[in-house]
Amino acid sequence: MAEARGGAMGPLVGAIDQGTSSTRFLVFNAKTAELLSYHQVEIQQKFPKEGWVEQDPKEILQSVYECVEKTCEKLKQLNVDIASIKAVGVCNQRETTVVWDKQTGEPLYNALVWLDLRTQSTVERLLKKIPGHNKSFFKNKTGLPLSTYFSAVKLCWLLDNVKEVRQAVQERRALFGTIDTWLIWSLTGGKNGGVHCTDVTNASRTMLFNIHSLEWDTELCKFFGIPMEILPKVRSSSEIYGLMSSGALTGVPISGCLGDQSAALVGQMCFKDGQAKNTYGTGCFLLCNTGQKPAISEHGLLTTVAYKMGRDKPVYYALEGSVAIAGAVVRWLRDNLGIAKSSSEVEKLAAEVGTSYGCYFVPAFSGLYAPYWEPSARGIICGLTQFTNKNHIAFAALEAVCFQTREILDAMNKDCGIPLRQLQVDGGMTNNKILMQLQADILCIPVVKPSMPETTALGAAMAAGAAEGVGVWSLNPADFTAVTSERFEPQINPEESEYRYTRWKKAVQKSMGWETTEPQVDGETSIFCSLPLGFFIMNSLLMLIGAKYISG
Repeated sequence: MAEARGGAMGPLVGAIDQGTSSTRFLVFNAKTAELLSYHQVEIQQKFPKEGWVEQDPKEILQSVYECVEKTCEKLKQLNVDIASIKAVGVCNQRETTVVWDKQTGEPLYNALVWLDLRTQSTVERLLKKIPGHNKSFFKNKTGLPLSTYFSAVKLCWLLDNVKEVRQAVQERRALFGTIDTWLIWSLTGGKNGGVHCTDVTNASRTMLFNIHSLEWDTELCKFFGIPMEILPKVRSSSEIYGLMSSGALTGVPISGCLGDQSAALVGQMCFKDGQAKNTYGTGCFLLCNTGQKPAISEHGLLTTVAYKMGRDKPVYYALEGSVAIAGAVVRWLRDNLGIAKSSSEVEKLAAEVGTSYGCYFVPAFSGLYAPYWEPSARGIICGLTQFTNKNHIAFAALEAVCFQTREILDAMNKDCGIPLRQLQVDGGMTNNKILMQLQADILCIPVVKPSMPETTALGAAMAAGAAEGVGVWSLNPADFTAVTSERFEPQINPEESEYRYTRWKKAVQKSMGWETTEPQVDGETSIFCSLPLGFFIMNSLLMLIGAKYISG
């Protein structure tokens, strides 16, 4: 964090980083990429039913307003003139789906979070319409398999199950967007002229977007039953979308927009073909820049749009390995099991034993994402003995994050043909030194962490500052400041790493096939669902009544 140094420090750029677990607003020096100040607010996740994950869009928006105002107050305390903030960028949790009323500005339902599993029956219904029930049928257009993960099926569910959404669509009042769209629309005026747009990176995660033509696809919209008039306009990742309409930054342009993982790729300066990064947040996301041509994976990875840094600039693509549960497993240990009071305490518990003692944890709370795409999987902890305690489980949880990364890195190496020699990392979990060392040990390659870990927000700020009409941030590699980093080298032999990884893979197989989509009423099953048991009970009642009648 910068110390007070007066108002004359050159242009500044702000970044709204709206993630699954928190919202932040950060301000960077456009010339040095130095982080000056930030404010963070935690976001509540709601779990109304098993597998359902929701958030309140109004709470998310309010958290953005709060973070912007608090950060501006902190800058004033540092004697920094907030008039120096020349642009604002947005990076966001992707796929999370919001539908709202453009006349009132009110959400028509809670946001369906990317982790949400309620759409599994929707996916199975849609699969029946596809020749051969092929999940990858639309992969050549979208880069994505049919899955609960992406926005199209969430939007299907809302149209099928929420009367207010259906009615608003019929009356042409409804607007759809991922979180970036909801924020930009609201921040640029909302019902009073707000800009309804998204960028190519977020659009590429909906399953309604053709990643080759860079347009909404009429065939896909027809297949999913989505009216195209509710979709936002798709724009580049770096251009002026509109102006902030209220608060301390009124009149400042919003000129950068990237899905969080694309933002991290930009923030890590991965602009060359073959450069990759891994972000450890709620989930875990490994992206590799594949240049100006999309590469279709044969090993369970996604093809996604990496960035398009201007209206007239070329689009770049990436291969992505997505893991649903990473930091969320630490939160689960804290909030659900209560074995720790904080994330740092989980690291301390793991450090005290330095081993899982043969315990393996597969945190498939939302099924398995890459490379399996297996929604029927559920979390398991196996290899328990009487010796196992909470320390071993904490260690196994951290190890699980590393094993999942190993799986997607192996898939990426097969697709790219050239193994990565080191892994660039970022995200909140990289502050955990035990985790970073474990990751190096399990991958058998060095792990490199930048000293300034806020690369996701940095990427959004870079896109905003570089936009035409703003022009305060250079994307010329020759102008980049040197990045200091911390390096973690493997400390165990490859044989031990391979043994542990093989045991993990065995545990993964045991996690699959647990869940079905057979309907239940409020999670309860009547005893009369079993026909033999029903006959037995009814027969017993009749005999009891008959006995009483005879004795009478």
